[in-house]
Amino acid sequence: MQRVSVGLSGHQYEIVIGPGLLDQADHYLAPLAPSRIALVTGTAVGRLYAEAVRRSLARVAEVGTIVLPDGESHKQWPAVSTIIDALVDSRADRKALVVALGGGVVGDMAGFAAAIYMRGIRCVQMPTTLLAQVDSAVGGKTGINHPRGKNLVGAFHQPQLVLSDTSTLRTLPERELSAGLAEVLKHGLLADDRYFDATVRELPALRAGDDAALARAIARSCEIKAAIVERDEREAGERALLNLGHTFGHAIEALTGYTRWLHGEAVGCGLVLAADLSRRTGMVGADAVETIAAAVQAAGLPARIAGLSTDAAIEAMRGDKKTERGALRFILLERIGRAVQRTVPDEALRATLAAGGYA
Repeated sequence: MQRVSVGLSGHQYEIVIGPGLLDQADHYLAPLAPSRIALVTGTAVGRLYAEAVRRSLARVAEVGTIVLPDGESHKQWPAVSTIIDALVDSRADRKALVVALGGGVVGDMAGFAAAIYMRGIRCVQMPTTLLAQVDSAVGGKTGINHPRGKNLVGAFHQPQLVLSDTSTLRTLPERELSAGLAEVLKHGLLADDRYFDATVRELPALRAGDDAALARAIARSCEIKAAIVERDEREAGERALLNLGHTFGHAIEALTGYTRWLHGEAVGCGLVLAADLSRRTGMVGADAVETIAAAVQAAGLPARIAGLSTDAAIEAMRGDKKTERGALRFILLERIGRAVQRTVPDEALRATLAAGGYA
């Protein structure tokens, strides 16, 4: 069992990491003394875990279960409305608790519903994917997609607790596990070169589902993200560095309708594109780009997603949250282990996209 604390102004919570945590959910949530619990999950995860978690939480308070359709394409207003309607129908009050059981999509939507219901009620994150455990469940970003951009509608709403049950990763499809490794690699690239090197060495064990290797990766990624969030909760500056690879990745997702590529797969390719753009702006050498591309491929992720339109990609990026006064800002690498935020010349961006197979 490992714990990582997130200490914010006026609010502190813990990330608890280890096997079997869902079976002990009542123990961890009882101190919150909720008036009732809304358990939000997705179809696939719900079949595996929802009933066991519901029975556990029923020892704490009355529980209502809300099952949402799976997939990034459903991360829209209708799903959030389903959660809000269930809260209203159950007469949930300000002491009610929303519990998100699932991956990043469920976590984002359940957290957003908690943020806006009665101007904010409490939520707990129970992430069941590696990507959610190392990234999206931590830090309080919640939201939904807009047809013209990812996560353009949302709110900062910190959880009361994050329970990362590593046992759930045993049922995770291989593709989903690899998708989570994109965020693990990202954390090392932007903040800790030794962690990046250790992750690369442990990729075979991580992809094989080794419990100890996964627990180490989850804990270190959470430590890196927690430290940044503590210094910049609402992304006024440093927290933007956590978007390394995401400006490219979000454009890939948008251009392919949020259906072809998993978020982590798009981010993995985005890391390679960000490294290439860093080289073209004089910050890293070709060897670093090759190292990063090899790591992404070794994680089972695409280093290159070809065939997309350069102009459409740039237009999608201009709708991204990192745009400032119309200027595209990218998270780039000064070196492996240190990221910075920069505007870049249009010709450098177009050259990177061309090298990545864009038309």
